[in-house]
Amino acid sequence: MNHADHVQLLKNGGIVAGQIWADLGAGAGAFTLALAELLGASGTIYAVDRDHAALRQQEPELRARFPNITATYLTADFTAPLELPPLDGIVMANSLHFVREQAALVRRVRGYLRPGGRLLLVEYNAERGNQWVPYPLTFAAWATLAAQCGFKETRQIGARPSRFLGEIYSALSV
Repeated sequence: MNHADHVQLLKNGGIVAGQIWADLGAGAGAFTLALAELLGASGTIYAVDRDHAALRQQEPELRARFPNITATYLTADFTAPLELPPLDGIVMANSLHFVREQAALVRRVRGYLRPGGRLLLVEYNAERGNQWVPYPLTFAAWATLAAQCGFKETRQIGARPSRFLGEIYSALSV
């Protein structure tokens, strides 16, 4: 996938210019860059990853491509409580599949959102994982989990073929 694919997976997620969003499990920043494009110059992003080197890798590219966006880099494990302001939205792209106790984490993540906030999930649409994707969620499994964790509505907003596990989808939960 390329940058245009990343943007496409997020673009129908209700991201509005000037909002405050977090990218949990941001890694080297593929979806952070897509989020920055959709938020525009007046947006704010909190990029969270426990890999400090990955965050340092994404920072120069984000600054070069989107110099006016406000970006804060937090070296932290997103499965632990985080110090974040109330957020308009959260992106979790290819990060939830690393978490065994997904429900507990999703409940905590929902607590970071302002009322009406949005969670955009990007995951492999597979029932069985592998060593690189240990706990994948099909869209149906995500919709059930999101409802159990207090989200009122979940819908699929995009999909792309994936050479790894067949398909990657994006979903919006509010």
